[in-house]
Amino acid sequence: MRLATHFKISPTEFREKYCRVTDFGIVSRLSLTEKPNNDCIMWKEGGCSVYEARPLQCRSFPFWSSNVEDKAAWESAAVDCPGIHRGKLHDKAEIEVWLQARLDEPLLEK
Repeated sequence: MRLATHFKISPTEFREKYCRVTDFGIVSRLSLTEKPNNDCIMWKEGGCSVYEARPLQCRSFPFWSSNVEDKAAWESAAVDCPGIHRGKLHDKAEIEVWLQARLDEPLLEK
């Protein structure tokens, strides 16, 4: 676990302190907790405080299947993502690598 290593604590301690389980019905994912305003717990004024150690969920954004399923979903994500339509253009093969990485990420079985 990249962030546990970053903070020099055990994965169990990291999960207890900084994570929550997000239930998707059939499966669940471990997710970073949010602040009361819904910002990520790792977000500090000016940006991500753990950018170099951020988890796959963050490194792969905005290339999540829910965002790339169609143009409307992509444009909806663009409303809140300052990186969409700016910066480096990613090709289809590169995006497919991110999508596969997310699929390969372990889920929490129910």
